[in-house]
Amino acid sequence: MTAKKWRNPLFHLYYNRKLSDLIANKLMLAVTIFSGLIVIGMAFALFYKAWPILSTHPIEKLLLSSSWLPTRGEFGLYPFIMGTLWVTILAMVLATPLCLLTSVYLAEYAPRRIRGITKPMIDLLAGIPSVIYGVWGVLLVVPLIRDYLAPLVGSSTTGYSVLAGSIVLAIMVFPTIISVSEEVIRAVPQEVREASIALGATKWQTVKHVVLRSSFPGIIAATILGFSRAFGETMAVLMVVGNVSRAPSSLFDPAYPLTALIANNYGEMLSVPFYDSALMLSALILLLVVLFFSVLARIVMSKIKKGFAIG
Repeated sequence: MTAKKWRNPLFHLYYNRKLSDLIANKLMLAVTIFSGLIVIGMAFALFYKAWPILSTHPIEKLLLSSSWLPTRGEFGLYPFIMGTLWVTILAMVLATPLCLLTSVYLAEYAPRRIRGITKPMIDLLAGIPSVIYGVWGVLLVVPLIRDYLAPLVGSSTTGYSVLAGSIVLAIMVFPTIISVSEEVIRAVPQEVREASIALGATKWQTVKHVVLRSSFPGIIAATILGFSRAFGETMAVLMVVGNVSRAPSSLFDPAYPLTALIANNYGEMLSVPFYDSALMLSALILLLVVLFFSVLARIVMSKIKKGFAIG
């Protein structure tokens, strides 16, 4: 580097900008890597805490046994796993059709004014604390099931049931599924709609056979994200689901999801051998399931974006 070039003010300006860009790039890369390592660190910490029970109890006995008697050294997680699956799957069955119809209306039919009013209200649902949903479930959903729905089908229940937890969860996942599904539907190129209408299709035929078919993988990804949100929910479910450590056999039976098990029992009976380890194993199962479905949803969404880019 010549002395003349080094004394040039433009060279100093260029050098400083390049240096700033390099520092900013490396800093953002470090923060990004650190954010990813947090999940790995959480999984490793939970595995480390769960290892004592994994090393002394067969994994199939832990996952498939229905006996939860910590004082006797029996830590069967089957009732809690089934309770989680019952509540989550039913919540998705209730939420998905409503969210899909809402997304289609907002993306294809709603006037700008209605969309401007409705969208913030839906987004507001995502910001409501889960304990508020739980209180609402106790005050409204539980009595509704106990006094009206259950007698209607000839069943008797306290109202604290799989159905109550599923209804509350379904409402909680509305913002996630609706927001992502609407964005995916709106991402379908306008030219595709115009071509369908030019061929003589009606608005609904275009939406049903062209728009929804093109955005279907993205809608599946939105549903998967909603499933992950519902699978890991704790407080609202804990308040309305009944918390009985028995695998449910009907919608009106109480259940005991893994999240409620951890929230209710962590910090208690830690003098019992392997009790803390069993709860950490429950947390590890939740983390791995949510992580799997979140990654799956991201993969599907990335393929959708690539498909639109190619198209």
